[in-house]
Amino acid sequence: MDFNVKKMVKDAGAALSRVVQLTEEKIGTSEKTELDAHFEHLAERANMSKTWTEKILKNMEAVLTPNPGNRIEDFVFEKIDKRKPNRLSNLEYLGQDMIDSGNDFGPGIAYGSALIKVGQCQQKLGQIERDFIGTAANCYIQPLRKFLEGEMKTISKEMAILETKRLDLDACKNRVRKARSMLGQQNAERELRVAQSEFDRQAEITKLLLEGVSSSQAGHLRCLHELAEAQTRHYAQCHATMQELQRELAGLSGCSFHSSTQSTSSAPMENGQDRARVVCDYTARDSNELNLEQDEVISISVIVGDEDYLMGFRGSQRGKIPKAYVEIISSNIN
Repeated sequence: MDFNVKKMVKDAGAALSRVVQLTEEKIGTSEKTELDAHFEHLAERANMSKTWTEKILKNMEAVLTPNPGNRIEDFVFEKIDKRKPNRLSNLEYLGQDMIDSGNDFGPGIAYGSALIKVGQCQQKLGQIERDFIGTAANCYIQPLRKFLEGEMKTISKEMAILETKRLDLDACKNRVRKARSMLGQQNAERELRVAQSEFDRQAEITKLLLEGVSSSQAGHLRCLHELAEAQTRHYAQCHATMQELQRELAGLSGCSFHSSTQSTSSAPMENGQDRARVVCDYTARDSNELNLEQDEVISISVIVGDEDYLMGFRGSQRGKIPKAYVEIISSNIN
C-alpha cells in the first residue's frame, strides 16, 4: 500500500496544531476569531429550527403510530429499503371482533344486528384513520425528515469544516506573533493569508446554507397547511360515519336509547310541547326533518302513531327528529 508520508505528517501536524489552539482557547491564553453577529444569528436560528423540527417530528410520529414497537419496526424496514408491513388498526381489529360476535349472537336479533353495524363502522373508521396516517406521512413527516437528513446534515458538516478552518486561522495568527526571525515571520504570514482565505470562503459557503433555512421554513408552512386540511377531512369523514351509524341504530327495531331519561317527563306528551336537550348532533335527511346540535335545548311534541320520531321546534323552524337524539328535561303540559 502506497502511503503519502509527507501528507500524513502534514495532516498530523495540522491536527496537533488545532488541538493546541483549542486547548489554549479553553484556558484563556489564546484569542479566538469571532464570527460576525449576523452569522451567529443565522447559526442560532438554524440550530433552533433543527431542535424543534426533531421534537415535532418525534411527537408527530408518536401520534400517527402510538405503538413504539411498530415505530421501531417501521424504522428498520425503511433502513433496509423494504416495504412496511400492512397492519390493521386497532379499530379494525375491534370492528372484526364485533362483527364476528354479532353473527354468533344472530344478525336477526337487535343486539346482534347492532354489533354488526357498529363493527362495520369501526372498520370504516380504521380505514379512514389509516388513510389519514398515510396522507400525513407524505405531506408532513417526509418533508421534515428530508430537511433534517438533508439540509441540516449538510449545514452541520459545513459548520464543522468552518470550525476547523477557524482553528487553523487562529493557530497561524499565533505563529505570526511568536515568530522570532524574519524568515519565520514571512513564512507565518504567508500561511496566515492562505488560512484567512480558506476561512473566509468556508464562512461564505456556510452562511449561504444558513440563509436557506428560512426558505425551508416557508416550505414547512405549506406542509402545515396540508396537514391541517388532511386532519379536517379526516375528522369530517369520522363525523359523517358516526352520524350514519347513529341513524342506522335508531332505525333498528328493538333498540331503545335513553329510555331511562325519557321516563323523567312528569306527563305524557299528547297535546302540548315539552323541552328537550339534544344529546348529539343530527343531520336532517330531508326537508321534513330538523337539524340538531349537541346540547341545544328545543321544544318537542309527540307525533301520533309514530313511536320513533318526535316533532321538534326551534323558533320558526320545525321538523321531525329521532327520539334517540334528545333527552326530555321539562314538561309544559298542565
